[in-house]
Amino acid sequence: MAKNLKIILIGFIFLILPVFVFADEFGQKTTFFVDSDFDALTREQVFSTLRAMSSSAYFYIDNNYWSELTEPEREVMSYALQNLGAEFDTVIYPTLTRTFGFEYKPGIDKDTRVTVLIHPMLKSVGGYFTTSDEYPLLQVPNSNEREMVYLNSHYLNTFLIKSFLAHELVHLITFNQKDRKFGLSEEIWLNEARAEYAPFLCGYDEDYENSNLRLRVRDFREEPNDSLVEWKNQKADYGVINLFIRYLAEHYGTEILIDSLHSAKTGLDSLNFALTKNGFEQDFSQIFTDWTIAVYLNDCSLSEKYCYLHPDLSAFHITPQINFLPIIGESSLAVSQTVKNWSGNWYKFIGGNKALKVEFIGISETEFKIPYIIQDTAQDVALNFLELDVDGKGVIYVPDFNKKNISLTIIPSIQREISIEDDMSYSFSWFASTVERTPGQEQELIQEFLVQIENLKLQIANIQAKINILLAQKQTKKIDACAFLPTKIENNLYYGMGNNPEVCLLQQLLKEQGKDIYPEALVTGYFGPLTRAAVIRFQERYSAEILEPLGLKKPTGYVGPSTRAKLNQL
Repeated sequence: MAKNLKIILIGFIFLILPVFVFADEFGQKTTFFVDSDFDALTREQVFSTLRAMSSSAYFYIDNNYWSELTEPEREVMSYALQNLGAEFDTVIYPTLTRTFGFEYKPGIDKDTRVTVLIHPMLKSVGGYFTTSDEYPLLQVPNSNEREMVYLNSHYLNTFLIKSFLAHELVHLITFNQKDRKFGLSEEIWLNEARAEYAPFLCGYDEDYENSNLRLRVRDFREEPNDSLVEWKNQKADYGVINLFIRYLAEHYGTEILIDSLHSAKTGLDSLNFALTKNGFEQDFSQIFTDWTIAVYLNDCSLSEKYCYLHPDLSAFHITPQINFLPIIGESSLAVSQTVKNWSGNWYKFIGGNKALKVEFIGISETEFKIPYIIQDTAQDVALNFLELDVDGKGVIYVPDFNKKNISLTIIPSIQREISIEDDMSYSFSWFASTVERTPGQEQELIQEFLVQIENLKLQIANIQAKINILLAQKQTKKIDACAFLPTKIENNLYYGMGNNPEVCLLQQLLKEQGKDIYPEALVTGYFGPLTRAAVIRFQERYSAEILEPLGLKKPTGYVGPSTRAKLNQL
């Protein structure tokens, strides 16, 4: 019973004790658990002293770090702490709590202030937050039982420290708004994405050269093909989520981040929920595809959805992987690639000659989204989307490659639902080659042959007409063909025909069309050069009814079925 009684008393003390916790005092010494994976000395505990206070935060400094500073350095760091505290009270805390809501308050420590521990970390780490601190020590052995974040002392006296503090505060807020309220853990990539947007909300990206944004742009450029949703806590992960979340918030509003945080959903589901709630027809998949185009083109003149709107990213462009085809002779390239789920991939083709053919081969059961962009010599671009067949295959043709059109860029991406079992890697291949002409050019060539055939028919008709004239001249008695005009033209008429009543009617109808069609206005029954010129002008006037249905681009001067039909109509 004694054992049981002891357990009951411990539980009672644990529940009641926080009510009597008083605020920390300046100079107070406290030992904190830290993450040894981040600590520069791989420590699990840090002995620290409260060196600064603001109305919203405590700032503890690692004693070991502090002891190694010179007196002038301590003065500089003390001043930096005071400035950081003032910035936290006036900008960071009110801006982010007004946007996303509050942290657990007064929280597990029954204190309205946030604790900030500053200690040396790996240089690649700006700071961190751990959910362990939000649980009782009896439940989580390394809990500090505080609403708490950690910052790297390496950045204390730099402009970046404000961005890092804003970032970590969002994690603290997210725990209360998602984990405590709904019993859900936000997907890491989206949790980090909201935190990466915090410096922009606080105005810290305005000074681009000293900003967190500049670092993220550099990280993204170094590894742009990193998956948006696969989190490995690498620089590339932060680069891609920063560039994407800026695009999402710019085009669809901060409310998407807010409403997704305050929903009983996580990850992609929460963002699609927020998009629908705010009246947008686009889903996350479509937005991601648009973003992959935007980071390549970044051109608002093509469409606002294909650019960044804020000036600090207006000049940003991703550099695609270049694939060069020799400009002399036949050439080809065959490449197999692996692509991550929800990652951007940019492949640019240049060089070559004649026409470019790119065959894409994906996985039949996997849906690829493949925008492609053709750029011409005037730097104008045309955007299209490649449709794949049931086997995951598709072909792109680009005519006049390296002459009129100088490049083709394809942007394939996989956008599948995230699952624990998914290794998030998928293979595809493409085969690029130069060909004599595109299928469209083949059709144009066929049309040219058809026109040539029609011209040959006209030449034959002209020869036949001359023969008829010679035969007519041998007749001893000639009849005036134009004495009695028929009511309509029932036969095809052509150059060289003579003494023909239907030619007389043709000439009469052309005469009635006006001097711009038949200025000579002769009605002789002879289909000569003047009549043929008038027919050509007539066909040009009514090309939509006479020429275009036959696929002809030029008038023929031959009165065939379509020309006769128009003449008879008139």
